[in-house]
Amino acid sequence: MKLKGTMLILALASYLSLSAQFSINGTVKNAENNEPLAGAHVLINNQLRTDVTNKNGQFVATSLPKGNYTIHVSFVGFESSEQTIELSSNQTIEIVLKRKSIIFEEVIVKATRANEKTPTAFENINKDEIQKLNDARNITAVIDQSLSMVTTSDAGNGIGNVGYRLRGTDETRINVTIDGVPLNDPESQGAWFVNLPDFASSVDNVQIQRGVGTSSNGAAAFGGSMNFQTLKFQPNPYAQINEIYGSYNTWKHNLNFGTGLINGHFAIDGRVSKITSDGFIDRATSDLSSIYLAGSYFGKKTMVKFLILSGKEKTYQSWDGVPSYILDTNRTYNGIGQYTDENGQTKYYNNETDNYTQSRYHLTFAHEFNSKLNITSALHYTRGFGYYEQYREDDSYSNYGVENQIIKDSTLYTSDLIRRKYLDNYFYGLTISANYQPIEKLSITLGGAINKYEGNHFGQVEWMQYAVKLANEFEYYRGTGDKRDANIYTKINYQLMKKLNLWVDCQYRNIDYKITGIDDKARAIDQHHNWNFFNPKGGISYEINEKNNVYASYSIANREPTRSNLVDAVDTMRPTPERLYDFELGYHFSHNKFSFNTNLYYMNYKDQLVFTGQINDVGDAIMKNMKKSYRAGIELSAIWQPLKFFKWQINTTLSRNKIKSYKEFVDDWDTGVQHDTLLGETNIAFSPEIIASSGITVNPYKNFEITLLSKYVGKQYIDNSSSKDRKLNGYLINNISFRYTLKSKNTSSISLFFSINNIFSEKYESNAWIYSYYVGGERKALDGYYPQAGRNFSGGISVKL
Repeated sequence: MKLKGTMLILALASYLSLSAQFSINGTVKNAENNEPLAGAHVLINNQLRTDVTNKNGQFVATSLPKGNYTIHVSFVGFESSEQTIELSSNQTIEIVLKRKSIIFEEVIVKATRANEKTPTAFENINKDEIQKLNDARNITAVIDQSLSMVTTSDAGNGIGNVGYRLRGTDETRINVTIDGVPLNDPESQGAWFVNLPDFASSVDNVQIQRGVGTSSNGAAAFGGSMNFQTLKFQPNPYAQINEIYGSYNTWKHNLNFGTGLINGHFAIDGRVSKITSDGFIDRATSDLSSIYLAGSYFGKKTMVKFLILSGKEKTYQSWDGVPSYILDTNRTYNGIGQYTDENGQTKYYNNETDNYTQSRYHLTFAHEFNSKLNITSALHYTRGFGYYEQYREDDSYSNYGVENQIIKDSTLYTSDLIRRKYLDNYFYGLTISANYQPIEKLSITLGGAINKYEGNHFGQVEWMQYAVKLANEFEYYRGTGDKRDANIYTKINYQLMKKLNLWVDCQYRNIDYKITGIDDKARAIDQHHNWNFFNPKGGISYEINEKNNVYASYSIANREPTRSNLVDAVDTMRPTPERLYDFELGYHFSHNKFSFNTNLYYMNYKDQLVFTGQINDVGDAIMKNMKKSYRAGIELSAIWQPLKFFKWQINTTLSRNKIKSYKEFVDDWDTGVQHDTLLGETNIAFSPEIIASSGITVNPYKNFEITLLSKYVGKQYIDNSSSKDRKLNGYLINNISFRYTLKSKNTSSISLFFSINNIFSEKYESNAWIYSYYVGGERKALDGYYPQAGRNFSGGISVKL
């Protein structure tokens, strides 16, 4: 009865809130010449709808209930305005914006961002939302609730090495930029956030685009893109201390600070962070540290920003997973580093770790020539160096180019040893963009980049139990990668009619890639590739009325193979570039208390690279081009806020992900050849047919917030065979958090927060790998699953001065 009563009150409140018929008719003008400002953003406080002024600088908000409203208006290059009105009848208002005395960071990411007129699927996450989810976990904790997103963690608790997939595509197919500068490693094409611990604390906002999206710099967007903008300067001095403790002996220490604006032109902002954790999986420890430092100069029309973002990680390896046969008895098992000593006892090598340091330097320049034209450019340099160390038991001398050892008239063919595999790389380049709006109906962006990568891959033997005349740090392989990536793009938005907008985006990209040396199997890997890609995109958006709009777009993207794709394959099986044809159709509805989005997509692949079970000449698995495959789905999202203290956000993705004609290859250990079976149409691995998220936020009283986050991920196949014997079961997890903020005489604010993750201790695995083979005529498998933590908690305090 109590539940029914509560639902009745909510329904009645919602009905009453929607029954009012008052409206606000507004005009936004330029204070300098009293001319209307078209394209200004208008946000009505406590409403879900964001309006954009038309060519006459006008906006209309209808069906508003009686009450007080705060109207926030913003426009790039102008100071924001905020005013409160009491609405008891229809009102007409005029808002005048003054030009900013200095140029701010909004222009830095404008060229690579989609806006309300861009006919593509995207989602913006602002600073407040990011900080509410920012605990000791990786940045993936922030994006996990986003549409079509699935995340995973090797250590099981979101710290250390993590992975993410968008529409089923992994991190090597998702373009990631920081202030418009590429983050993806040019060779692997992945963006590894473990190298940037506590990155979320330096992020002001992020835009996630799904599908091909808009042209960007760096790696191809073959499933989506993420564009991060670092912290904007704060006008007043500040310091903020964050201390967090959680399950598995997890600690995060964080200090943020800033000078505010000095002498009207200069600002310095910074952060230092330290994160440690034992991990959910046995020995999956993490020791992470990072710094962020930005010095900025702001002039009336010019901005210069120098940024340093550096991270250091040391994580105990846990990437092998847990074999399926012990999942039910030992979910935290970690076999990495395990060996048998002279007495037959099982031991673990304590330094089986991954060690890497990455430091990024950005020098960004932005200049506004006038209200119609601005440019942004960035020089960037990234230095990376690190290795992972392994204890190898009874490894063959021949694998390291070392002669078999003769000891006391006995010939030894194997030895215990310790080896390291190194990556030593440099990545540098220039990005540039210009935004031009000659008339109100037309906006043009011209941009591009040229980037250079130099990487050294080499391995050293640190120690051998039985070896004669082995030099210190004996090097047994070395290979290089030299890659140049250049692109140029043009984006045009043109308002054909009053409510109809045309979008065209064309990019030309050239990649020159040279690989030399030998790999860790002592194979020569010398090769040289040059690719030229043309990536056109186009679409339309139509505003039906102030509450409804629709869009459609068609895009083509091309992607080159990764280093491992090229190196692992033999010459006769060398992979070719992939191509994606992406069609998006969307609808958006926005009301005062309710907003709704739906997006249909069809991603048609030509020559998509997938694992088939085929192997190269030394037995390593290789990826093969599939002639035809596709992803098709519908994405739904909604926000409902019937009351000021209650907000519910939900999203769901329903999809089909298919390879049209798949041939599987399986090793036969008895014969040394492979079985091949044509399976026909199969499901693409790691592509759940349903992904759903829910977030309920309640503010029972002032400064106190409760948030319940729920996430459901349907079953996923762990190879491309669609076999029920090789899949991850679907799972539902729930997290709840509590946050209370209070004011103090000595501090700006103090926030206390506490979270319980996986409330119901769901047992689930979010990732896996498998190797199938035949022996004695029977099919068997080696595998590894990645269990995630059961019920766990974190809590902390944030003090802002």
